[in-house]
Amino acid sequence: MSITSALVLFSVIWFMTFLIVLPIRVRTQGDLGEIVPGTHAGAPEHHYLKRKAWITTGISVVLWCVIAGIILSGWITVDDINLLKVMPPLE
Repeated sequence: MSITSALVLFSVIWFMTFLIVLPIRVRTQGDLGEIVPGTHAGAPEHHYLKRKAWITTGISVVLWCVIAGIILSGWITVDDINLLKVMPPLE
């Protein structure tokens, strides 16, 4: 795995994890009963974005280490994923 593919793998894992962590513990204007005129009741009042970014980074590092370890060890290869036999076998 090259540096570029490792960084791409980490960024994909980070953004997917961030989209999962983002809606957790969001306090909306509707929840607090203080709806600002012109905004939706579901607009976030307290989003804790910095904390969620750090949590996402920690989870992503762990997931990246596991996935990169699997890729580098050769435990799962492209031949294992090639179920329809579309790609030629690697030699």
